[in-house]
Amino acid sequence: MNRLLVFVLALAFAGAAQAGGSAAAGKTKAAQVCAACHGADGNKPVAPENPILAGQHQDYLVKAMKDYKSGKRNNPIMKGFAAGLSSQDIEDLAAWFASQSSNLHFQR
Repeated sequence: MNRLLVFVLALAFAGAAQAGGSAAAGKTKAAQVCAACHGADGNKPVAPENPILAGQHQDYLVKAMKDYKSGKRNNPIMKGFAAGLSSQDIEDLAAWFASQSSNLHFQR
């Protein structure tokens, strides 16, 4: 009985940890999907209209990407990219960009 309880708790914690996103997996996905417009770490957008993603709040990034995917936010380029992302991809990307240091805090 104790082994079963330990096993169930281990599965619950593993699922909860994965639900928050993996920055390592997000880094890999960002290199494939995001780096061309936002820079490898999200700090160097190629155009002024592309936002800096590094250092943003993780929950904000998740919501923004889900809103692009659903069409709630209207940007044809982002909608196209977000359409191919799974919920886990979105969590991973948000974890990666949120974990990066940002130049945003020094700009006025």
